[in-house]
Amino acid sequence: MKTTGNTILITGGSSGIGRALAEALHDRGNRVIVTGRRQALLEEICAARPGMLGLPLDLDDPASLPQLAATVRERVPALNVLVANAGISRQEDMTSPGWNSLDAEAIVATNILGVLRVTAAFLPLLKQQRNATILATSSALAFVPRADFPAYCASKAFLHSWLTSLRHQLRALPIEVLELSPPYVQTELTGAQQASDPRAMALDDYVREVMGLLERGDHPRGEILLERDMPRRWAERDGSYDTIFAALNPG
Repeated sequence: MKTTGNTILITGGSSGIGRALAEALHDRGNRVIVTGRRQALLEEICAARPGMLGLPLDLDDPASLPQLAATVRERVPALNVLVANAGISRQEDMTSPGWNSLDAEAIVATNILGVLRVTAAFLPLLKQQRNATILATSSALAFVPRADFPAYCASKAFLHSWLTSLRHQLRALPIEVLELSPPYVQTELTGAQQASDPRAMALDDYVREVMGLLERGDHPRGEILLERDMPRRWAERDGSYDTIFAALNPG
């Protein structure tokens, strides 16, 4: 993926990694469209970055995605990069007497079905471009899960497998398929406390490293992974899965 001169749509671009990527890519001379549920926040983000476009998208509303796709086809038909970044995470305790599947179903709807539906909506447009990219946000937890976030980790494992198949199916087309697999980063994905957790990687540092990997084309197999996350990526191959799982899930 080239890092300048693109027209880029980022779902979940109003906060966290999505917003930081949107700002970094805009600052490198790309036309960036960010989507989210909160119109006021989209306007605030775009006011700080003149030329950035904010469009509403609520993946829980069946009419929202078709409306967005129609607007993009009309206003920015040169779209050549889709960043499917919208995602949610919730802790689950399946030993609790009151546990049910509602949180897991919400995670599947956003993290899995949301990515599939967004890709389906924009793939026809991407196929018309000379060079296009689909980038979806997975997680380093796709490879070794945290057991207290079971549906979240499983949703990212699904994306890892699905993106591998998508990459293979699109191999004859000028569409690159990339998987972004962040570590634990200072965002509000799991709540406000994560944004200041000293154990988490600073958001600016993470996006800086990601942009460096993109600029160098340093993403073998289409996977954008930091060096620190390689032990998790190859845990099963290296025979270290049980050790890493135990470290992530003490007790």
